[in-house]
Amino acid sequence: MRQEILLPTAYLPPAGYFSLIAEAKKVLVETEENYSKQTLRNRCTILSANGPQILVVPVIKGNSPKTAIKDTAIDYSKRWQQVHVRALIAAYGRSPFFQFYSGSFEKIIRDNHKFLIDLNEALVNECLAVLKLDRVTERTSAFIKPGSMADDFRYAASPDLLPDFRPHSYIKVFPTERPVKGLSIIDLIFNTGPDAGSYL
Repeated sequence: MRQEILLPTAYLPPAGYFSLIAEAKKVLVETEENYSKQTLRNRCTILSANGPQILVVPVIKGNSPKTAIKDTAIDYSKRWQQVHVRALIAAYGRSPFFQFYSGSFEKIIRDNHKFLIDLNEALVNECLAVLKLDRVTERTSAFIKPGSMADDFRYAASPDLLPDFRPHSYIKVFPTERPVKGLSIIDLIFNTGPDAGSYL
């Protein structure tokens, strides 16, 4: 059991993210770092009929290196919510537990959160409830310098945060010949339902 871990905020993050949460006593989520483009902070990967599909939450001032993640606002000039909900239906509508859980996730996605971190936190909390992980994440109040914590996973290179992490295999709606790295936890939840936590 890890005493304390530091994670980036993440949009419907991969199973490895929750595996880290499961083995930590205290979970900190970075709020003071500058927003980074093309990371799990505002994107996730789902498994569609055509293979891996990336869903991106558009943000305002995403090109500015000086926007703190806590101040990164979602761009609602783009119809991303409809795109994401439709993509989830197309990818998982035939999965065994889609009907049980899709309504809660769709509501959070459509709730018009102003800031990315609030959307991410609401989705992570919903995932924790489904996974039956009794953990509470805490937001940082000041930037923690890299190297000052033993279990700092903010800038891990792997999409799953843990390069050697692989969830136990399970039946998918659209099976692939090779495992998909960094696949969103939503894939595991919709396909395995209340047993999802045991696959971490």
